[in-house]
Amino acid sequence: MRVYLDVSCLDRPFDDHQQARIRLEAEAIAILFQRFADGSDRHVSSDMVVFELAAMPDVERQEQVRALLPNPDDIISLSPLILDRAEALTAMGFSPADAVHIAAAEQLQADVLLTCDDKFVRRARRLGSRLAVEVDNPLFWIRRSRQ
Repeated sequence: MRVYLDVSCLDRPFDDHQQARIRLEAEAIAILFQRFADGSDRHVSSDMVVFELAAMPDVERQEQVRALLPNPDDIISLSPLILDRAEALTAMGFSPADAVHIAAAEQLQADVLLTCDDKFVRRARRLGSRLAVEVDNPLFWIRRSRQ
């Protein structure tokens, strides 16, 4: 499976794990990275993730998260096609950044776009029939994909 992780997922392993939800999502991300390492899933991404990481104020954390990016061959550039699709998705109510993530994941033919952003997941579920990629929380997706 081709799996696209937004920055909230890539950042989750470095969050404070005192809250159960954060700890469980971080564990789900760790499982995903094991699946990437063993080749059962493929991590894909976009320049949108790279741009968002560059905006992180904490340089040390930025470097830690950047180390989780896939091989450059699996990071898609933001083409006019992606940006046009993102504009249409923004008109549907997605934030501009989320719209670019969806458009990039669609262009990459990702099976799923994972995010820890509940609002993003809810909106994507409401509009799911208009998207060419599933959007889900990593914890819930890992649970379903292991069954």
